[in-house]
Amino acid sequence: MTATAAPAPGLAVESAALTAAEIASASGGALVGDGATTVHAVAPLDRAEPGDLSFCSGEGRRAALAATRASVVLLSPALAHLPCGAASRVTVANPMGALVGLLPRLYRPPVRPVGVHRTVVIGRGAQLGAEVALGPYVVIGAGAVIGDRAWIEAGTVIGDGVQIGSDVRLHPGVTLYSGTVLGNRVQVHAGTRLGSDGFGYVFTDGEHRKIPHVGRLLVGDDVEIGANSTIDRGSIDDTAIGAGSKIDNLVHIAHNCRIGRLCLVAAQVGLAGSTTLGDGVILAGQVGLADHLTLGDRARIGGGSRVFGNVPAGETWTGYPARPHMEFLRTQASLYRLAVLTRRLERLVEDGQ
Repeated sequence: MTATAAPAPGLAVESAALTAAEIASASGGALVGDGATTVHAVAPLDRAEPGDLSFCSGEGRRAALAATRASVVLLSPALAHLPCGAASRVTVANPMGALVGLLPRLYRPPVRPVGVHRTVVIGRGAQLGAEVALGPYVVIGAGAVIGDRAWIEAGTVIGDGVQIGSDVRLHPGVTLYSGTVLGNRVQVHAGTRLGSDGFGYVFTDGEHRKIPHVGRLLVGDDVEIGANSTIDRGSIDDTAIGAGSKIDNLVHIAHNCRIGRLCLVAAQVGLAGSTTLGDGVILAGQVGLADHLTLGDRARIGGGSRVFGNVPAGETWTGYPARPHMEFLRTQASLYRLAVLTRRLERLVEDGQ
């Protein structure tokens, strides 16, 4: 084993400067103002200082746009006529998308080290790919397979037989139980637990008898899983997370769930067992889904909703219990009118007395 390189910086740092002309060229936008105006960092409109790049996302930011001290602002053509305090403006169809593309040019990402720290424990028969980085106190189980250029940070535990693809990054304190398979370019944030047994019991002979979990957890390519999330392995079937899906912090996905491709699952969402999401499904924060449900492709569930029935493809549901969004709004409006009618009835009763 070789000694590790110097530790990578934990946070991105400013590393470059861009002119307004370079920003316009890189984003495919139209420049208005001085092309030599230079920026070194990114900030929101209302907190930006000279030397910062910012963006305007809509008409609601009109006042902040006029008062901003940013040097360069990205904005859509529909907002180009608004007063702007910046020295230079770049009009582009998708300002936020353009900003995301520019961030790596302004900020240097953490440098991936290469090597195996002296405190790493590697089980019998484990296979390490080329240029892997294993941080302090990492544990690799017997027969595990680690792909090329994997970056596994301090205190992470990888169970026996786990398979990890290339260019994967596991942040500190991640645990992968046996039966977990990660694709390529997966990123798992700190404290996440993948592949643990699900909550499955059968009441028999006067006790809750545990259902053995012998399925796997399969995570596709380009998936990102947020901090302190938990995803269970399958009981008999497999749990699967589709390629390109993004899972926020503090999410729980139970055994045998199937998440499609390119789904977005926001913080504090809970999926009960054997629930299936189609491709492109969006679950906003604190959504709860009952077990054995199916949500069709591109279904969307509003924040705080509780879903107890199947949701057809392309529909947006909200509420508790969740229902089609417009139906939910009409129901809420009816409840508000009911309160007004109740007050009127109370007045009639009082007048009658």
